[in-house]
Formats: sequence, C-alpha cells, structure tokens
Amino acid sequence: MLHIEAFQLGPVQTNAYLVSNAERTKGFVIDPGMNPKSLLKRIEHMEIEAIVLTHAHFDHIGGVDELRKLKNCPVYLHDAEADWLTDPKKNGSARWPELGVHIQTEPAEYALGEGQMLTLLGEKFRVFHTPGHSPGSISLLYGDKLFCGDVLFRLSVGRTDLPGGSQRELLESIHGTLFDLPDEVKVYPGHGPTTTIGYEKQNNPYV
Repeated sequence: MLHIEAFQLGPVQTNAYLVSNAERTKGFVIDPGMNPKSLLKRIEHMEIEAIVLTHAHFDHIGGVDELRKLKNCPVYLHDAEADWLTDPKKNGSARWPELGVHIQTEPAEYALGEGQMLTLLGEKFRVFHTPGHSPGSISLLYGDKLFCGDVLFRLSVGRTDLPGGSQRELLESIHGTLFDLPDEVKVYPGHGPTTTIGYEKQNNPYV
C-alpha cells in the first residue's frame, strides 16, 4: 500500500505529491513546485527514486533543481516538452517578471509516453498522454488513483491560452482518456482539492 501526501507550493498553490512506501522510507515526487521548503523537510531522511512531471510549466517545476541535486534522482517528462526545463520562455517563468526568477534546470533523464508502464517503489504506474493544457501533459494512473496535473480539476479544467495549449485537445484528453476510466477513480489534480472521475462526469460545467 502506497501513501500519498500533498504539498501546496509556490505563488499559485501548486499541488506537489509525495508518493511513498508503507514504511515511509522511499518515495517519488510528482510536480515539485516553487518554494519547496516544506516538501524538502518532509523528505529529508527519505530515499527519493524519481521526480515525475505531469508537464513543465514553471509552477510545477520550480523545485526540480533543488530536489534533484539534494536527492540525486532522475526526472521523467514527456518529450513534447523536453526543452522546457532549460528555457524560461517555454516554461513560462520569463513571462511573469513579478516571480523574480527565471527557472532553468538540466533536461530530464527519461521520457514519458502514451501507454508506458513506470515501475516506481516496486509498483506499476500507467502513463497517459493527455495534451491540451500543454503539449506534453501526462496523467499517471496507479490502481484507482490518477495524478493528472492541470488537465482536470474539481469542477474545472486546465487553461488552454498558454503557448502550446489547445481546447480541442484538452477536451479530447478528458473525454477520450480520463472519462474512460472507472467512476470511482480518485483524481489528484495540479491545483485544488481531490475529486473523482464520476463526480466530474456528472457535475463539471466545462466538460
């Protein structure tokens, strides 16, 4: 049984997730955002196997460099955004000077792709390519738990007005991939509270 903890990081309260084993000795991190002090303190005595990025917008990658150097762990990211980690214009940190920082880090060590099965903490995680919010957005499924970044939120969906965004692709990702999952699947989004696939099918006004 894996354990999931959420940390709200940075100026837009991005959800970073720590997924750990039952003993809480090993884990991996999904989307370490900006100002990751609380997350880094929590994992101080843990072995971190990997950083998995649902996409490479600035608010989801702000803590990558610090975490990767601290724990010497690899980064996984879809190839469609392979150069976003090195380019502040593409990851968006250069678009908002009020952030006071241009976010740059080394490229990801591993690429994520549709249908891929990741083995982390001895468990299998299935990768879905779910573009629309950004061209390389992915969702990660483990049993009845789905980490979907900024594709689907509780009663909302990801914005599509940033470079590489597409409303048509976003809705295709939601209806053609996420809504094919069982209603009981619990959704862990990039912002805001958790929800379920069934609840969003019935109540989300954007889909």
